[in-house]
Amino acid sequence: MGNGYTCPDIELLPKLSEIFNVSIDYILDNNSIEKGNEYNKKYQDDNFYWGVEPNHLCYEVMKILPPIKPYKILDMGCGEGKDAVFFAKNGYDVTAFDLAESGIVKTKKLADANNVHINAFVANINEFVPIENYDIVFSSGVLDHISESVRSDLLNNLINHTNNGGIHAIQLFVEKPFLEKAPAQKWKSGELFSFYTDHEILYCNEYIFNCNSGGNPHKHCSNKIIAKLIK
Repeated sequence: MGNGYTCPDIELLPKLSEIFNVSIDYILDNNSIEKGNEYNKKYQDDNFYWGVEPNHLCYEVMKILPPIKPYKILDMGCGEGKDAVFFAKNGYDVTAFDLAESGIVKTKKLADANNVHINAFVANINEFVPIENYDIVFSSGVLDHISESVRSDLLNNLINHTNNGGIHAIQLFVEKPFLEKAPAQKWKSGELFSFYTDHEILYCNEYIFNCNSGGNPHKHCSNKIIAKLIK
């Protein structure tokens, strides 16, 4: 059984590892229930664990599908709601879920504070099955943690429940043969791309960044992709 918690923007990871005196690998670790419970506790704090600034990927989404109408967006692994609320404030119709109940509580409070509505609920991404169609599927850092056994079914279900011309905006960590493997790096370089070979790739960025957490200098690799669904 896996988790549905979110991860921070890549740029925040070194700072978070310094603040909490843990390694980036620890932050990314995939100890499903144990990690889910850990974030559930962290989200109970009044402060926002991941901050309130939206992920850079949010702005890329807005460039491609600006809210000329209330596009329906699904934010998977929304954490404390910073990206979901950002989208709602800009006119999108937002549905969001996370495994951590306290994260959903904070998501709703953040939405109320910004006078927007979000359909937010608790769910496990490994068990999530969409029941309606969306224009945008958004995921930052959470697909790293899905079980390999459900990966194909989940992405295919999401593709089937995305409207024609809609987009998938996804960020995850990938393995590189020349980099030390972190616990959450289950995806191979280019693997995410393979799910969208029948669709149009609008944005694809894979980059390596340095990490000195844990006193052991090493590197991680992140992949961001935005695909337009053509049916």
